Amino acid sequence: MNPTESSVNSRRAFLTAATAACAGLSIRADDARAETGTLAEVSGTEHWTVKRAGSDNVKLFLWRKQLKNRVAGGSSDKKTGTILFVHGSSVSATPVFDLQIPGRPETSTMDWFARRGYDTWCVDCEGYGRSDKWRPVSADVSCGADDLAAASEYILKQSNRKLLLYGASSGALRAGLFAQRHPDRVERLALDALVWTGEGSPTLAERKKRLEEYRANNRRPIDRAFVRSIFTRDHPDTSDLTVVEAFADAVLALDKSVPTGTYVDMSANLPVVDPEKISVPVLIMRGQWDGIASFQDLANFFARLPNPDKQFVVMPGIAHTSTRSKNWALVYHLLDAYFSQPAPVYTG
Repeated sequence: MNPTESSVNSRRAFLTAATAACAGLSIRADDARAETGTLAEVSGTEHWTVKRAGSDNVKLFLWRKQLKNRVAGGSSDKKTGTILFVHGSSVSATPVFDLQIPGRPETSTMDWFARRGYDTWCVDCEGYGRSDKWRPVSADVSCGADDLAAASEYILKQSNRKLLLYGASSGALRAGLFAQRHPDRVERLALDALVWTGEGSPTLAERKKRLEEYRANNRRPIDRAFVRSIFTRDHPDTSDLTVVEAFADAVLALDKSVPTGTYVDMSANLPVVDPEKISVPVLIMRGQWDGIASFQDLANFFARLPNPDKQFVVMPGIAHTSTRSKNWALVYHLLDAYFSQPAPVYTG
């Protein structure tokens, strides 16, 4: 064989190997479809755990979604990590992360990630959804971090893996404070629609006008008009209104009122999270038009994070609620890439 033929054959071998590698990656990059060409089936199971709060036992509802008929250690076992999704101030967990709309499988964030092999969980914080609502508390950010401590203890026993943690809005504050308190339970932390000091926030400027009302009551009413306003207050047309209506149906089926604690914290008590005390890898996600926090507020937070494994991403065409936006595919891609990112080999 002459040198030219050898070079050609080497190139062909390289291209063949590269094509095979890309084909393998495409299994994860597509909709993780089953051999029949249909979407892989995902199963859901409900779970309960108890949070100890002084002498009180508070029941918390957890929801888990995984690939159906997973064979541990077999070819169908594509598990890539355990995700805990954390909801915000005005809605419970399943409408945000497991919204079911016929013909639109992407509206369930949990299903989308489960089809890529993740073990996905969400939890209703105290005062929301199916979790206990009987205690006379406003369920502030610290209370929510306690909920995550109880939920994470339960999940870690089921999965035996550190958490990939995602929180949105006040869910980002809950998740950040939990990670600050329990870094040993968190592998990676994603904070979406976060606020740090509140400086330069038009949304919080409006919210402060009703601060005394929120302080005077442990709960505040919500209705369909309010749920719609979550999607329209910052910038119109960032979300599909048919999805918003289905989302409102799911929210209001579980709650007609929600706790005021996180609203009070975000209006009067910021900052409630100290970035210098968050030692785990962090992804900051900010919608281009999000009114809850200014870019500079989050840039200052990002600069103070001590772990060099950190990222700050601005998501174009998105306001406050990213996973329910028209650009949901961008959000899912960012999270999937971050959660599946390999650990650095050399750190210096």
